[in-house]
Amino acid sequence: MTKLKYKRLLLKLSGESLMGKKGHGIDPSVLDFFSTEIKKVHEIGVQIGIVIGGGNIYRGLSASEQGIDRVTGDQMGMLATVINSLALQNALEHKGIYTRLMTAIHMEQIAEPYIRRRAIRHLEKGRVVIFGAGTGHPYFSTDTAATLRAVEIEADAILKGTRVDGIFDSDPEKNPDASKFETISYLDILKDRLKVMDLTAISLCQENDLPLIVFNMDKPDNLLKIVMGESVGTTVGN
Repeated sequence: MTKLKYKRLLLKLSGESLMGKKGHGIDPSVLDFFSTEIKKVHEIGVQIGIVIGGGNIYRGLSASEQGIDRVTGDQMGMLATVINSLALQNALEHKGIYTRLMTAIHMEQIAEPYIRRRAIRHLEKGRVVIFGAGTGHPYFSTDTAATLRAVEIEADAILKGTRVDGIFDSDPEKNPDASKFETISYLDILKDRLKVMDLTAISLCQENDLPLIVFNMDKPDNLLKIVMGESVGTTVGN
């Protein structure tokens, strides 16, 4: 029997990560890679919930520059996350993984409405559950939605997949001398204003003593190594 460090996790992916090298939209090769990595973890019995952003399609925060009010822009962003969620669901099912897409906004023709107990039951039955449409409310990011869902489904940890190897003291893509943290506290993130997640998400993790691991999702087997207990990326806790 494989000993797992995390038996139930919430994986947060950015919408931008789906663009790959295309610069916009969805790159099928990225979907294929992500679903392969998720399958490796699913096959050893890990229960997986996923929240994916919508920044590759539409960003609510930049909507004001186009003359769209914040609430409408955020609602458009929520719909963008559903498009990404459908794409990821399709990719996972092509790999033979049973999935359920649950949305915070009711759209029964394409997804189940989010109901906490039903989501947990899907996880217990071995289905990957994708949570779309953020929290269903404007002014909340998908990072906050991911943290909220992780707390609600009683996940052992929230894993944030990024393009870099963890949390650094400055942007490693701009500063080659940036120093990586192996571990860091939520308090230090708030104090040093490190751009890991928005303040609401960080506070929610802190209050609920939920471990956060920030890691490079683009490296094969990183996700698998984390659930097996290997030190990958940066671990955040109290």
